[in-house]
This record gives sequence, C-alpha cells and structure tokens, in this order.
Amino acid sequence: PFVMKMDDTWKMWYVSGVKWMNPDLPIYNIKYAESLDGVHWNQTGRVCIPNRDGETALARPCVLFDKGIYKMWYAYKHNGKAYRIGYAESDNGVDWTRLDDQAGIDLSKSGWDSEMIEYAYVFIHNEKKYMIYNGNGYGVSGFGLAVMDE
Repeated sequence: PFVMKMDDTWKMWYVSGVKWMNPDLPIYNIKYAESLDGVHWNQTGRVCIPNRDGETALARPCVLFDKGIYKMWYAYKHNGKAYRIGYAESDNGVDWTRLDDQAGIDLSKSGWDSEMIEYAYVFIHNEKKYMIYNGNGYGVSGFGLAVMDE
C-alpha cells in the first residue's frame, strides 16, 4: 500500500486481488481506503485504477500531491507483456484518469531495464522529481534512479 496524511485524514491506495486466472496468475487492481487515526481503515471496495481489457496486474501505487493534483505511478502488466510503469491523475485522490503515456519513463533500448520496469517510488527533493524503480526480472540486477524533466 501507499499511505499519506492529508489534513486530518489518512489516505491509502492498495493492491487488491480480483480473481485467479490460474494458480500462478492473479488479477489485481488498485483500491482506496481512508482512516481518521491511521489504524482503523474504512475499506469501501472503491476501485481507483481498474484493469483494462487484457490487463492482469496493477501494483505498487505511489502517490504525490503536487500543485493541487494527486499523481499516481504504478506498475501494470498488459496483454502478457512484462511490467511497465503507468501514471494517473486525480483532483480528489479517489477518481483517477489514466495517463500511462505520461509516466515519464519507458524501457531502455538495452541493459538492465530494457525488458521490464516496475515498482516506482517517486519523491521530490530540492524541487526536482526523482523516481526509484526496478528493472528486468523484478529488479534482480538492482534498481535505478531517474530524474524527471519538467
């Protein structure tokens, strides 16, 4: 899950299983919950990022509240391809618009992140956005750090 506190409300975006395609292939999406104390959560089952046709996995949400907009990066698997990093925006943190082509990163032409990129963590430091992410084989070769151009 990814958790942040906004004013007096704790907000959580989390991965939730939908069903099993077979014993090795689950389907999961990203849901939303709120809490007043960060311990007891109101899980309504509200899906924030639903699966598209052919999409089996939505994983590892990371959310920033930046310039009045919630911004989410997440990993997704679509049509049997290895993980990619997706992106969505929201005015309220609950209703999201997918903008995967605006994730700010894609596979490299060669090397450790040329087949798969996933599990992004985005943060702001000295007014620049940075993304830590895993590469091929779920990060078997380590992880990378990217700086976002804006």
